[in-house]
Amino acid sequence: MATRTDTPSPALHAADRHDLIRVQGARENNLKDVSIELPKRRLTVFTGVSGSGKSSLVFGTIAAESQRMINETYSAFVQGFMPTLARPEVDVLDGLTTAIIVDQQRMGANARSTVGTVTDTGAMLRILFSRLGKPHIGSPQAFSFNVASISGAGAVTLERGGKTVKERRSFNITGGMCPHCEGRGSVTDIDLTELYDDSKSLAEGAFTIPGWKSDSFWTVRVYAESGFVDPNKPIRKYTKKELHDFLYKEPVKVKVDGVNLTYEGLIPKIQKSFLAKDPDALQPHIRAFVDRAVTFTTCPQCGGTRLSEAARSSKIQGINIADASAMQISDLAEWIHDLNEPSVAPLLTALGETLDSFVEIGLGYLSLDRSSGTLSGGEAQRVKMIRHLGSSLTDVTYVFDEPTIGLHPHDIQRMNDLLLRLRDKGNTVLVVEHKPETIAIADHVVDLGPRAGVEGGEVVFEGTVDGLRASGTLTGRHLDDRAALKKTVRTPSGVLQVRGANTHNLRDVDVDIPLGALVVVTGVAGSGKSSLIHGSVSGRDGVVSVDQAAIKGSRRSNPATYTGLLEPIRKAFAKANGVKPALFSANSEGACPNCNGAGVIYTDLAMMAGVATVCEVCEGKRFQASVLEYHFGGRDISEVLAMSVSEAEEFFGTGEARTPAAHTILGRLADVGLGYLSLGQPLTTLSGGERQRLKLATHMGEKGGVYVLDEPTTGLHLADVEHLLGLLDRLVDSGKSVIVIEHHQAVMAHADWIIDLGPGAGHDGGRIVFEGTPADLVAARSTLTGQHLAAYVGVPSRSS
Repeated sequence: MATRTDTPSPALHAADRHDLIRVQGARENNLKDVSIELPKRRLTVFTGVSGSGKSSLVFGTIAAESQRMINETYSAFVQGFMPTLARPEVDVLDGLTTAIIVDQQRMGANARSTVGTVTDTGAMLRILFSRLGKPHIGSPQAFSFNVASISGAGAVTLERGGKTVKERRSFNITGGMCPHCEGRGSVTDIDLTELYDDSKSLAEGAFTIPGWKSDSFWTVRVYAESGFVDPNKPIRKYTKKELHDFLYKEPVKVKVDGVNLTYEGLIPKIQKSFLAKDPDALQPHIRAFVDRAVTFTTCPQCGGTRLSEAARSSKIQGINIADASAMQISDLAEWIHDLNEPSVAPLLTALGETLDSFVEIGLGYLSLDRSSGTLSGGEAQRVKMIRHLGSSLTDVTYVFDEPTIGLHPHDIQRMNDLLLRLRDKGNTVLVVEHKPETIAIADHVVDLGPRAGVEGGEVVFEGTVDGLRASGTLTGRHLDDRAALKKTVRTPSGVLQVRGANTHNLRDVDVDIPLGALVVVTGVAGSGKSSLIHGSVSGRDGVVSVDQAAIKGSRRSNPATYTGLLEPIRKAFAKANGVKPALFSANSEGACPNCNGAGVIYTDLAMMAGVATVCEVCEGKRFQASVLEYHFGGRDISEVLAMSVSEAEEFFGTGEARTPAAHTILGRLADVGLGYLSLGQPLTTLSGGERQRLKLATHMGEKGGVYVLDEPTTGLHLADVEHLLGLLDRLVDSGKSVIVIEHHQAVMAHADWIIDLGPGAGHDGGRIVFEGTPADLVAARSTLTGQHLAAYVGVPSRSS
């Protein structure tokens, strides 16, 4: 028998010394030579104002380098199919582990993408029905709305034994796609009165489609000169054949003025040129046209289920796959657990565990047939977390970008438990976060600042949460901030009536929303807040809606182009120098010919990361040298675009450079707290919070009496929330009505009126559980929101 003798513990094993992630000399975006050591297998929270460099350090440096190094382990052939990542601007990165990024990027708005398709639960459900469904109709693809049913037959020629043999072959693919709507669940109907005025002829300008000019070969002239219709006859007097050729004719070649063009009916042309594109990517006036001209109606054949009749006919215990996909996930999980079928036991276990993860993470109110494009940023992030919850991987670095976004205070504790569970499995957890509730659970805190943009990019504190509280940094000073309830609230000037609202989980909700006041709509995630406001208020005349959708923009887009600020600046330069405005656009005539106005030259190195080098001709200024000789107020156009918003506001506000149109837009940018942004900074480098406030600034210029804001505190530092409240007050005091969907207690406390939905999520919600002032909500404590708001403002409970 082996005996054990107590000996002094040996020196630390060499492999155990790598317990830190070391970063030295990080200079990505606005970081200023940041050097830091992060403990592994701990929860580290990164704090700091929006734009201080948190994402640049965590995502742009640590996570990006980890992913790049993993990609380099694949063969050159495989790397050719992967996104190429450049090495971050950093001197040394040591002790990295595999990084798994769970960010706020919205899921693709593909019409065929659902919660089931993005989480593999749909695939498991299809396998389940292909094994247990009665009658049996085929393999799992027979239940997929993305696979069409196809059959075919024909002769094939084979070489066999030196002879040529002809054989007849046939094939048959059974898919689950509804043939009428092609698996989309809805069909489009085009309102012809929005396309043309049928009392006019083509020659009289009958078309009312944006951008269709009478002298354009590809649009108006191809119809007028095709020979299929009479261009001088009013459209309402067309014969049956003329109208069919005008609206539905198959593509044919025609000659117009000696140019070969393709003629096709107006309806397919509109579908290809407008409807095939992502609506979010369309210009605002084009999108408004599409919204007017196109109506989406539920497919009459499949009833919106996307599935063929055969797929809907196969059932398990009286439930078909469409019914199962439409169930609330918490109910579906119960149904799966109740199925007792040993032949598919491993599948039922895996599917049940995945569905339980949805419930555990607070998404039990969703259904698998919910379109992924309709998920909020917070919901999308939590859906991405699902696959990691049951993972047996350890010693992995999980990187989260504000995981509490879209979470009610009641749900934040649940998210904190999940983060701690990942840490306790031996993983390193890095979290970018503003919420004090999540900062409080950190083992290690890194605070970046002291301010945003060029005034940030430095580590101003690292250590414990208690150390941060005592540090005197901006985050430390505001960590225990609590907004007080307003002593007086505004008197409404009227009401906005909502009657019988039943979008998604709403249960015929009737509510009067006060006008001329700050109204906050609250409730747990999934209670029906967005369904009520976006479903019943946002589409009305005079309502300006600022939602969470991402800003579309390339690396050529910047705050000046996005907000329309560049237009008055270009005109002012052109007028002062007697030249064309187009010269002062880096995307037009004034662009440097060497880099085409990009300021950098991109070199594609196949499977290796592409290299961006500053253009030697324009030295990164993006404009031709001759354009930079023109000055306005003593500055050239590149110097103006290099200014911060605050500098530019002063520059265009007084003296010879005074430009009221530009000054107004700059004032709005400063109002939303973006005074530090550079006018020419690419939109692709902005943080999530900065992008949303940029959208808010552009919408503030629109003429509307009611503003709808969807979680405007997203990505806002504690110190900036106060600034936002001031902005909301100014909007209301200027005569606007402001409706805010929000979870942040500071915004609730500042409201004039609160509408609380609940009591729970999904089918446990959808009702108004409270309407009144914040003080009444705190006093009643009748809802979850009331209890958390009372605790936040420090009102003692009745029992204490």
